[in-house]
Amino acid sequence: MILVRHGQSHFNVHFAKTRIDPGIVDPRLTEEGERQAREAGESLADCGIRRIIASPYWRTLHTAEIIAEALGLAVDIDPRVRERYSYTCDIGSQRAELARRWPHFGFGDLPERWWPQEEESEAALAARCRGFRDSHIAGNSWDGLLVVSHWGFIRGLTGEAVGNGVALRFDPLAGAAVPAF
Repeated sequence: MILVRHGQSHFNVHFAKTRIDPGIVDPRLTEEGERQAREAGESLADCGIRRIIASPYWRTLHTAEIIAEALGLAVDIDPRVRERYSYTCDIGSQRAELARRWPHFGFGDLPERWWPQEEESEAALAARCRGFRDSHIAGNSWDGLLVVSHWGFIRGLTGEAVGNGVALRFDPLAGAAVPAF
């Protein structure tokens, strides 16, 4: 399994400078974020990826779109790989709006309002990460899988804090993560 953190968003730019939540709901990628996504797509070309899943946030969907285009693959949405709900940027967009923008993505049974109502605890994040990992181990569906996700989810799953556009190869059986390229 390979995990990629979404490209730089407008929230990331402002928060990195001030460490204060700038109040941006479901932020879009910056030009730098789009460049990071293109670079990730090019770097992942020979990694044996056969399937892509992404978080339903705008920044991850746009990142996944760019990578999927480079790899010639479809994208399915899995809300389990969403960000830990903690900041304004973790308020998502309605499913209908996302489906209009990405009609070719597999939204499955994603509810119209899919993000949590209140802040998610670290314990709840850890349980969500374990559930995701365990389901892919049980289904033997992690080999060849690319997950486009977020800092919090990737940290919760692997223990690693990664920058925007960074990819990690993760073995859910061993619980070990290493740089993908």
